[in-house]
Amino acid sequence: MKAAVLHEVGKPLVIEDVTIAEPGPREILIKTVAVGVCRSDLKFVDGDFPFPLPAVLGHEAAGVVERVGSEVSRLKVGDHVVTCLSAFCGTCEHCVTGHLSLCVEPNLRRDPEAQPRISMNGAPVNQFAHLSAFAEQMLVHENAAVPINPKMPMTRAALIGCAITTGAGAVFNDSEIRPGETIAIIGCGGIGLAAVNAAKIAGAGRIIAIDPVAEKREVAQRVGATDTIDANMPDLAAHILEITGGGLHYVIEAVGQPATVELAWAITKRGGTTTVLGMISPGKTVSIPGPSFLQGKKLQGSMMGSNRFPIDIPRLVDFYMAGDLDLDTIVAEEIGLEDINEAIENLRTGDTLRSVITFS
Repeated sequence: MKAAVLHEVGKPLVIEDVTIAEPGPREILIKTVAVGVCRSDLKFVDGDFPFPLPAVLGHEAAGVVERVGSEVSRLKVGDHVVTCLSAFCGTCEHCVTGHLSLCVEPNLRRDPEAQPRISMNGAPVNQFAHLSAFAEQMLVHENAAVPINPKMPMTRAALIGCAITTGAGAVFNDSEIRPGETIAIIGCGGIGLAAVNAAKIAGAGRIIAIDPVAEKREVAQRVGATDTIDANMPDLAAHILEITGGGLHYVIEAVGQPATVELAWAITKRGGTTTVLGMISPGKTVSIPGPSFLQGKKLQGSMMGSNRFPIDIPRLVDFYMAGDLDLDTIVAEEIGLEDINEAIENLRTGDTLRSVITFS
């Protein structure tokens, strides 16, 4: 099969012929139909987060089950599925207490002595995030995918595998916003726009979207923002505190930079909650003024919106089918696998929404 392989940090991905193994007892083979190009992939391409190479990246995908292992019980051939990088074992402390996104059990991977899921010229190729979705097929543990309504367009379903689940989860699961409460979202890429849209669904009274790119602010307004603010404006925190009368009940950071986390904390009102979704690179630190903790504010991290993806993803599909979740606006373009490096370069400039790779 064809796959986009990362051989060296900072270099373009190379379209290669790779070999994919047959499904093991609890594995499924999926024909990839669509996969989003996510900024998280860029973090690994550029080496901000280390990962063993060579590897096939990609983690935001939808497809059709082609084959199943002998012990698979949740899925069958022909199922339309969305994959999710927060694969779960179902038996560890995190899983049995309902925190599936925190599962780190190793039994989702193949034994090191077994044939690798992906190989090239007889040598193993590292699988990324249990998925490796920049490829024509994915071989994954059954707990890395969930069946969805077959009427759901695959190019939209793919986004639910990461950006939408993460952004919406930060609203529904991490913030638990009540109707009429206020929220700000810093960063209007795919995740931030999903949070904006989810805040509208949740009934937030005021939804402020903050981003330096005018196009993204315009899209944020179309998917539910009541206010948009240029992140480059001077005295930004002071301005937001003034127009909100002291800050917002909830602030979601979807950029992954110390400065934007510090901004999020500064504009969270007394007793409010700041949620950090962005991937802050190793070696970077966030500085919070000590006295500000006396304001009763809460600062929390989140792994993919604290999702329980077998439940959350079908519900998000239902929101889209009902016309409440706007995924069409978020998709900037549909491209072929051969255009992946251009899509990655667009992420570096920050001027694009979601590029979705489709496979014929």
